Amino acid sequence: MNTTIETKFNVVGMDCDDEVKVVRKAMLALAGVNSVEADLMASRLTILHGKQVSRADLIESIESTGLKIQESSRNPTESRMITGHTILVGVSGIFLGLGLLDGWISSDSSWVARALYVLSVSSGSVLIFPKALRSARSLILDLNILMTLATVGALAIGQYAEAAAVVFLFALAEWLESFSVQRARRSMQALMKLVPETALAQSGDGSSKEFSEVPVSEVAVGQMIRVRSGARIPLDGTVKQGTSSVNQAPITGESVPVSKSEGDRVLAGTINEQGSLDILVTQAYADTKLAQIIRLIGDAQKQKAPTQRFVDLFARYYTPLVFLLALMVLVGPPLVLGGAWGLWFYRSLVLLVIACPCALVISTPVSIVAGLTAMARKGILIKGGASLEAIGKLKALAVDKTGTITEGVPRVLEILVMNDGTKEDLISIAASIDAHSTHPLAKAVVLHARNAGIPVRTGLDYRSVSGRGAEASVDGHVYFVGNHRFVHDYAVCSSELERNLEELERQALSVVIVGHRPHAGCKGEVLGVLSLADAIRDDAKAAIQALHGAGISRVVMLSGDNQRTVDAISKQVGIDEAYGDLLPDQKVMRIKDLKSRFGSVAM
Repeated sequence: MNTTIETKFNVVGMDCDDEVKVVRKAMLALAGVNSVEADLMASRLTILHGKQVSRADLIESIESTGLKIQESSRNPTESRMITGHTILVGVSGIFLGLGLLDGWISSDSSWVARALYVLSVSSGSVLIFPKALRSARSLILDLNILMTLATVGALAIGQYAEAAAVVFLFALAEWLESFSVQRARRSMQALMKLVPETALAQSGDGSSKEFSEVPVSEVAVGQMIRVRSGARIPLDGTVKQGTSSVNQAPITGESVPVSKSEGDRVLAGTINEQGSLDILVTQAYADTKLAQIIRLIGDAQKQKAPTQRFVDLFARYYTPLVFLLALMVLVGPPLVLGGAWGLWFYRSLVLLVIACPCALVISTPVSIVAGLTAMARKGILIKGGASLEAIGKLKALAVDKTGTITEGVPRVLEILVMNDGTKEDLISIAASIDAHSTHPLAKAVVLHARNAGIPVRTGLDYRSVSGRGAEASVDGHVYFVGNHRFVHDYAVCSSELERNLEELERQALSVVIVGHRPHAGCKGEVLGVLSLADAIRDDAKAAIQALHGAGISRVVMLSGDNQRTVDAISKQVGIDEAYGDLLPDQKVMRIKDLKSRFGSVAM
């Protein structure tokens, strides 16, 4: 029986389909190799092969194509390679600029100008010529070979400036591609680090109360795990014991932590901010929402844009055709018409240089540089020319809420006093208690007090109540800050407070109730309510109007926050449609719906 083995390698230098084609052809030529899958974003090769093929054979075959095996994820080879390429492209550009300057002062035919152009070609060709050599060895005729022949031809007929310009611009495009792919890989790696490598799992069959640290990949569905305060939740599950506030921003984008108690669902990669939680695991590591997000990103990267598919198809037929035409010009007239070999060799090189797909090879990197530069000044990073072109075709745009339409941090918007005190007194009491807490709402209250110059006093005997709020003694009186449930716990709720809370919740505002706790014969009372929200960015409404003016017919908000908040914010800024309470995979479904309705969609 034939045994099939799967071997994976992390490689350095695989940044585009050209390298993939070469390495796939080299690997499939190795007897016993059945299939080769390349993941550009992970920079990983997955090879299915028979047991007669050793790991050493695979490594030798891979490295024969110019790629390097990266044994460790912390190997700095790729970073060093990008740095080296950056220097070479920069040097090539400098020599080209100096050559053009000397050619303008004297002439392009001066020996100084020619020497500078040759140095420019030598520097930039490091990103092109090795790829052309690898393609030639694998009998794959691609743009790298055509560029190399065009450059050599330009030098042969004395067009040094053109040769240097073509090499520099093409090398610049290659560098931009490598740089953008590396940035994408870093983003993927950062995403994967959201989940801790280990979990505190209950030992044995569940009857034991002992928890021990084990790899997350070994935790089974139905097993109990414990997550301490301040730790990341390692797996999707349901809370079985404990109450806490969980920061879900890394997964859903919600700006304010969500209270979790028995029966509530929690997601891997989110942060348990307060209290300890015992969680029943409902999804294995490979099936968590975060793992699904990573797979979705990988799938998206495999889908080529229409322009990219056209370029691939164009290059596949155009490159061999140009090469064949140049060869016919070289040998046809001398053999058929008796023309001079030297003359027709010169003309074949002219054809090769002229027929080089300049619109594809030269204008593409120029447009990329122009687009990247213009957008970078506005703080926007765009991957490449295909993305720039796609933007012009957009009919619908999906946006997130937190950090896009809103500022991403809560702040105090309204202060409602419900006794004879002042707003300053209310803020001072709340800030004196919240100064002990790291909760985002508490931080917002303290920041508001300090910005307003309101004194933050010393709160003694501070006590935090998970899922409720906190209390402390301020100037000899015991006060509390918290949510609606906390008020009911102390039996100080009133019909007036209920009406106020109902109105504030209708506006999708987060509330912090400040009160005097019943103690030592004091019946207690609610002093007031602070309304907080993730404030809308000052330019959000104008930006939505500008998008509509630019031809975007539909702007849609997709958010993990609750529907009331999403609706309220959308109305204020003029967004056409709003969907809340969405997980990442549900956002993907909404995007697919938009694509079916409008065709060209961005998020």
